[in-house]
Amino acid sequence: MTTDAPQRPDLARELIFRAAESAAHRAKRVLDQLDSVQLGRGRHTEHANTAVLRRILTEHDWPGHRLVGPEASRAAWTIALHSDDDPAFQRAAATLLERAVQAGDAPIKHWAHLHDRALVTNGRHQEFGTQHRLNIHSIQLCPLRVPESVDARRASVGLPPLADALEAVHRRYTPVGSADEARTVVLDRAA
Repeated sequence: MTTDAPQRPDLARELIFRAAESAAHRAKRVLDQLDSVQLGRGRHTEHANTAVLRRILTEHDWPGHRLVGPEASRAAWTIALHSDDDPAFQRAAATLLERAVQAGDAPIKHWAHLHDRALVTNGRHQEFGTQHRLNIHSIQLCPLRVPESVDARRASVGLPPLADALEAVHRRYTPVGSADEARTVVLDRAA
């Protein structure tokens, strides 16, 4: 990966701003600090972020380190992770991110998280164990394909063993919400 100045600092600024704004909103949502109007604004922001990222992907492919720098590439990844309302877009973004990883222009951990998220969003079992559901009683791992070999898959993409990652998730999140309301917790940091 490169340490040169990004080719498109304008795109970098936009991605970073949008991802930071969404992260602040999600933090308040997880802590149940939003009213219904604020929740609606947050959904609108996520849709707008998806539209902006879609435009960037169409014009430039995945916004990797060379195009926008590491921080903005991470911001693009975060936006794609939260594009749950558009599963087809999320799958396409994961494919483009995978190509960027193969070209040495993005971290493989980001691809693993987005790949898992796209699988879960599309009702399938995840591969790497990066996606969880949070409810009032617990934090639960989303269904996992072939659980007995998950640690080998995680190691292949630079992720720690699942037990270590689950412990970190439990330390980081306190269950919130109602008993019948499960929310997908997005790990913005590679677990």
